[in-house]
Amino acid sequence: MPRKFFRKFLPSHERVKQNRHIARFGPWLQHHNLWHLHRRSVAGGVAVGLFAGLVPGSNPVQFTVSALLAIGFHVNLPIAVIVTLYSNPFTIVPLYVAAFKLGQYVMLQTNGNLPPLAFSLEGKGFSEWLPAALEWLSSVGKPLVIGLPLLAVLLAVAGYFLVDWTWQLHVRYEWYQRRRRRAARNAPRT
Repeated sequence: MPRKFFRKFLPSHERVKQNRHIARFGPWLQHHNLWHLHRRSVAGGVAVGLFAGLVPGSNPVQFTVSALLAIGFHVNLPIAVIVTLYSNPFTIVPLYVAAFKLGQYVMLQTNGNLPPLAFSLEGKGFSEWLPAALEWLSSVGKPLVIGLPLLAVLLAVAGYFLVDWTWQLHVRYEWYQRRRRRAARNAPRT
């Protein structure tokens, strides 16, 4: 079972409670769902991570948002933080294009694509790069502002139900295998 595999790497609930850094936060970080691996906690952690992965900003911002949401919703904290890594330098452009297209679809706009980002500023200083990036963001406007949170919510809901459904299928399969082994063990031998 995957849970047994992950338990090797995650600390026990007692070790978490005794950790001096976590103890400072009192009961906030001591809720059992934040550290245990069960169907709802892991599915919720995946959903939170998928949502927080589209929060604009760098990984530390996304990690912080996912940790705060995991604490607020009492879902698995390590899973939520790790899942945010799906938005990385290789995937962020396709994700933002999908968010832009989704925003256009919701706003019933069909005109145009994303305006090209000024790649000529590569290697330039921050003072030259920032105004160009802000101008590009203002040019994508409402479709991206609407599409980004909508895509984040859609990914979170899809991720939650996919993990929940997969977990249930795995458990049913394990029960089925267990019944088959018991039946084979108890069958009369000829």
